[in-house]
Amino acid sequence: MRRSPRRVRSFSATEVDTTVTIGSIELPHPVLLASGTAGYGAELAPYLDLASLGAVVTKSLAAFEWAGNPAPRLHPAGIGMVNAVGLQGPGIEHWLDDELPSLLATGARVVCSIWGRSVADYRRAADLLAAAPAGVIAVEVNLSCPNLEGRRGIFAHDADVSAEVIAATAGCGRPRWAKLSPNTDRVVEVAAAVHAAGAEAVTLANTLLGMVIDPDTLRASLGAGGGGLSGPGIHPVTVRVVHDVHVALPDLPIVGVGGDSAGWDAIELLLVGASAVQVGTATFADPRAAARVADELVAWCGEHGETSVSGLTGRAVRL
Repeated sequence: MRRSPRRVRSFSATEVDTTVTIGSIELPHPVLLASGTAGYGAELAPYLDLASLGAVVTKSLAAFEWAGNPAPRLHPAGIGMVNAVGLQGPGIEHWLDDELPSLLATGARVVCSIWGRSVADYRRAADLLAAAPAGVIAVEVNLSCPNLEGRRGIFAHDADVSAEVIAATAGCGRPRWAKLSPNTDRVVEVAAAVHAAGAEAVTLANTLLGMVIDPDTLRASLGAGGGGLSGPGIHPVTVRVVHDVHVALPDLPIVGVGGDSAGWDAIELLLVGASAVQVGTATFADPRAAARVADELVAWCGEHGETSVSGLTGRAVRL
């Protein structure tokens, strides 16, 4: 069982410097809300102060409206869940007009996640964000999508095509983070390629491939068959992926995501090389999870004499 940090007394961000830097962006806090779990707009605003977090990463959006996968789309899986939502979304133009204003009104910093089925799709999505308000501080390019251009598999499993996507998304006019897949032994190679192509940081990582069988129907529980496994069970995998990329590419900023549900989970990712972390699946059980993780992280730093969160990055790694 993983341990959460013990709270002796509360510590405020004025006692612990929570400022972190990811490439050219400075954030007031290292805890962000992860893509796919915080909606498109201000859905979580009734539960926590979105402006107090580092940023809100939107559910991935394409240049077009997309219906997603057939139901059921979510199912419990041990101490986590599998999902195959299929990147359902209203499209970037709708989001800019109808969802983004309410999110920006909360004071949140916004990272827009984009996806596509082809390099051209990614280019269109990025170009549509060129005129987005300044509150959209970065674009997270979700490369964990099936490639439908004749090259088999997922974009993030191919270093060359991943770099091609990153180069094609420069039209967004703001920093890009490449969200990679843990389902390949080429993650270091892909990370190096996307960085060389223009990504200021990498987000590590997405869900693990998984499947659950229904005991009554004896068929897959999800409408699409397989899906992505997320939750506490994948956290050690995330720690390892972040560690390996940081060791190989120590100058590449990393945003860690995968199974963070407590302050110590976030600290672990910082210690192995992340500059910031994202909280995702935990919000389904507790919509205040990101704020709790943020509080626990600050408390741990205070209790251990750490005056700056950024000083934790890479502490456990011997380069």
